[in-house]
Amino acid sequence: MSNIDFTLGLHQEFYNKLGECAMDAEALDFPKVELRYFNLALAQSFDANFPEQEAELAQLFAGQMLPVDAKPIAQAYAGHQFGQFNPQLGDGRAMVLGELADRHQRLYELDLKGSGPTPFSRGGDGQAALGPMLREVLISEAMAALNVPTTRSLAVVTTGKTVHRDPPQRGAVLARTSASQIRIGTFQFFAARNQYDVVEKLIDFCIERHFPHISGQANKALSLLKAAIEAQAELIAKWMGLGFIHGVMNTDNMLISGETIDYGPCAFMDTYDPKTVFSSIDRNSRYAYMNQAGVTQWNLSRFAETLLPLIARDLNVEQSVDLDDDGRKEQAIALATDAIREFDGRYTQALRALMCAKLGLHIKQDNEHLKSIDKQIEQWHDILFTQKLDWTLAHLYLTTYVKGDDEQALLKLCQEPDIMKTWLMERQQINASAIDKSNIQILEAMQSHNPAVIPRNHLVEQALELAHSKGDLSAFEHLLAQLQKPFELPKDARYLYPASAEFNKDFMTFCGT
Repeated sequence: MSNIDFTLGLHQEFYNKLGECAMDAEALDFPKVELRYFNLALAQSFDANFPEQEAELAQLFAGQMLPVDAKPIAQAYAGHQFGQFNPQLGDGRAMVLGELADRHQRLYELDLKGSGPTPFSRGGDGQAALGPMLREVLISEAMAALNVPTTRSLAVVTTGKTVHRDPPQRGAVLARTSASQIRIGTFQFFAARNQYDVVEKLIDFCIERHFPHISGQANKALSLLKAAIEAQAELIAKWMGLGFIHGVMNTDNMLISGETIDYGPCAFMDTYDPKTVFSSIDRNSRYAYMNQAGVTQWNLSRFAETLLPLIARDLNVEQSVDLDDDGRKEQAIALATDAIREFDGRYTQALRALMCAKLGLHIKQDNEHLKSIDKQIEQWHDILFTQKLDWTLAHLYLTTYVKGDDEQALLKLCQEPDIMKTWLMERQQINASAIDKSNIQILEAMQSHNPAVIPRNHLVEQALELAHSKGDLSAFEHLLAQLQKPFELPKDARYLYPASAEFNKDFMTFCGT
């Protein structure tokens, strides 16, 4: 790896402010790099000087020739992995080059995933395979198009090396952007070492980068905790509304910013079943669809633990009068516990609002009406489960029913259509009692929350198998094009429908990214 005499337009705020949170990193020398994917629209959103030639882009995104304003580093973090704490993880195969500014001068980290081993590799080869990197492109770009906060995929480069997996695969590097990659695990790394001076720097950085609206608060650690709780409640509600199952919700995979990261064993649910699990490594269903909100709250509790000494320190005079150190600690625990308990209410509120948009239900802030709304949502879920309906198609066909385009498509999904007819009548009665939006507004909300196209598991696997076995990215490109316009009905019906029961019976995902 060498630096070349051009500037990309990189900033180095993370390194300059949090240099102790990272170690120097360097890419491997790769024999033959080739650009296989470039997100031109994303690239054009940044105030950056990307090379114009594909060969130069390949060299850049494989870490072979870096601009003079790059500072390649691997970030440190710890994490609870399936409930077990590991005090040192870190970027084992990714290096951050710096931050890119968008047109509004918001900064986004640029990192290269699969560029080679780092000081945190723990014996790993630091490389990545083409299939999993393309998978991250498909899912992350689909999530972005579905209006879910997420890291973004900028480019994929093949390296000319074979990576030793089972089976051996084509090596690749993914260039990825994110608001930052500060994780709950980042805080855990330094709290576990009693380096609260660094924890405080992380707090300041996160407030400035992600939550500037809380700057100036007297107890900044507590304020950050509450902001992170709100961001995560909104994020997980969006996941649930799409039938998205992350699969590996360890604390090192939860960003403080509220963006989705790490698309290894994730998948989208077809037939609705709250117990759905795809990940081959989630043997105890810890991260099943129905458990995602509870796991998030548990992870946030681990975050709160890292902040307790600073919450205690910054208790204001009115709160801390006549308290000794033990008293301040107890009060800090009480305040953090109260904040964590607020997650349930925030998540419930966010999910209710989202499901009302998906189902075309009026919301009136009246307790009796909200009870009726919650019952209607619960009954909808019961129908989807007992009738074994596809999550995405059921919501899409409900939209077409309300629009009046096709009133039979939804009923034809059901084994017992009369059950759905009864629910539809009750839905109409609830809306008649709480008119606060026009029918046009309701339909617009449904159309913007109920996609026609998601990354169907069988289509993703087909595209990746073709790329792996033949180096053919045509199926990947066609699928990506559909995923980038998820709310449009596809001309090709195969992008609309779920896989066969035979495919879904044994389908599982693997942590390949």
